[in-house]
Amino acid sequence: MEDKEDLTGLTDDERRKLGRSPDPVLPGERAPKAAPPRPVAVSFWLWLAGGVVLILGYVQLMAGKSAVIDRYVKGTTDPKITPQMIADGVTAMLWFLLAGSVVFTLLFLLFAYKAREGTRSARTVLTVLPIVMVLLIFTFAPVLTYLTLVAVLLFVIALVLLYLPSVSGYFPKVGKKL
Repeated sequence: MEDKEDLTGLTDDERRKLGRSPDPVLPGERAPKAAPPRPVAVSFWLWLAGGVVLILGYVQLMAGKSAVIDRYVKGTTDPKITPQMIADGVTAMLWFLLAGSVVFTLLFLLFAYKAREGTRSARTVLTVLPIVMVLLIFTFAPVLTYLTLVAVLLFVIALVLLYLPSVSGYFPKVGKKL
């Protein structure tokens, strides 16, 4: 026979630490809100701030795209490539980067919200997403703005806050019992 634990009266956080799911919520009832530790709550707001700064960095780059185009036109020695071709390519690339920054910001917010609820896998995704974003930025971005670097710094700080020893109990390992 299985060893049944008495889980009555435990909060959802306490149940989660035991590797159990939260109590089911009946229709019409409100789900109890998790009370995240302060570093996790601060991390959420840093993910949001970093995303906004990232988007602003690419908006700023779009606003100054003529300087970026001029840099590429001056650096081109191939007579088959016209300045108009460069302008079209740079414009398309900047729109792509701006759209990508919006998508990454939305993903950061989704997983930061889930991490704020104590989901361990969301913390793992938030570890991988900035790495992918930085690799894409350094691969495709024509120019790095100071705002992009500030956003990356905010993401690093937010990620470190999710791995502090004081919050490790908030992201419990789920035991595998067969």
